[in-house]
Amino acid sequence: MPANPPETGDVFLPSTYATAVPYGLFARLREEDPVCWVPEPAVGPWRAGPGYWAVFRHADVKHVLRTPEDFSSHLGATQIRDPDTPADLRFVQAMMLNMDPPGHSRLRRIVAAAFTPRAVRALERAIAERAAALFAAGECDFVEVAADLPVWTLAHVMGVPPRDSRLLYDWASRVIGYQDDDYAALSTADVASLSPMGRLAVAARPEPRPGVNPRSRAALADMFTYAHALAKTPIDDKSVMSAMRRGGLTEEEFENMFFLFAVAGNETLRNGIPGGLLTLLDHPGELARLRADPSLLGSAVEEMLRFWPPVVHFRRTATRDLTLGGRRIRAGDKVVVYHASANRDPAVFPDPDRFDVARSPNDHVSFGFGPHVCLGAHLARAQFRAIFGELLSWDVEPAGAPMRLTSNFQNGLKHLPVRLKKGEAPSGGGAPPAERRRPRPPSYGPTA
Repeated sequence: MPANPPETGDVFLPSTYATAVPYGLFARLREEDPVCWVPEPAVGPWRAGPGYWAVFRHADVKHVLRTPEDFSSHLGATQIRDPDTPADLRFVQAMMLNMDPPGHSRLRRIVAAAFTPRAVRALERAIAERAAALFAAGECDFVEVAADLPVWTLAHVMGVPPRDSRLLYDWASRVIGYQDDDYAALSTADVASLSPMGRLAVAARPEPRPGVNPRSRAALADMFTYAHALAKTPIDDKSVMSAMRRGGLTEEEFENMFFLFAVAGNETLRNGIPGGLLTLLDHPGELARLRADPSLLGSAVEEMLRFWPPVVHFRRTATRDLTLGGRRIRAGDKVVVYHASANRDPAVFPDPDRFDVARSPNDHVSFGFGPHVCLGAHLARAQFRAIFGELLSWDVEPAGAPMRLTSNFQNGLKHLPVRLKKGEAPSGGGAPPAERRRPRPPSYGPTA
């Protein structure tokens, strides 16, 4: 493989992201080596990998994401780290995220009805009311406060009883935060308050073992125990779980679908919403601008997503020998697209390091692109608008230093101490934020 500057290896290391996303390094690589080879050294108990091609420019990222015939989600799945065994790979290949059309399209159709704009509009009032109830005057950790809304929303959509919703929080933390010691073995659910199937799941939880892939079937025995128990209970006919039961899924497809919603459905928002607030606090002029003109909320949400993308990257595997960005890529090579870099590409975003709540157009790729564009994008935007629409009527200031999640995959915060004080309602008159009609954000492709 080609020789690259030593700092190229920093792109992979989780420790790099413990302090900040390396946007300066991304900028240099976009300019000098936009498709470059990145090594995968061993990290703690995690064994070394073969390395991969990292893709940094917006146009190249979009090209990879929209051409599954050349860049497969299925061959090696979509995480940089290879599954530990062929059996582990076969299992995760049954996940919608790790399929190519037409198999991917079949699974997507089964659950798409729960995430259409019409379905999301039916939930918006409940989401707004939940958001409005989250805040109280005084100091709080905004990461913990903001986690309530996506977990509650996801439990509602999936048909999970409210008293079991904290299990969704713990499962996502273990899977996404496995590179961070604070999250790798997190268990916060109050066992005594769980339903019988929730307690059954806790009893089935395997002991954490260093080096065991947190996405493997063995490591998630408690999640799958719960999924099968939930599937046998009476639930809302409009829930995702109901659609999954009717959809003719295999056992592996069912377990992986539950995994996908339980983890991806809340973890990205748990990271993106606090990241959005920190971005606003770091740019007080733009926060004041948004307060003065709440009609900018739709474009402000898109800019938060661009500026603080919840997901740093996703992986594909080359299906054949080909050329990308002047580099010769061989069949079977890993190809990893960096959403965080594409979102700062000056070829697409003028003055890309400037946070602008009125930026338009805003062709960010934080929700992906192509066949795998995020199914829950409409629902995610609704939750962003609900949280920040409510926050416009509060004075918010930092109450301590933020603490980042150590992860080369999720751009997250573990703690964001803030001080809240009820302020004046945002200008513009009319109904309070929970009821005011939000401007519709732009669409960047089908989400169902």
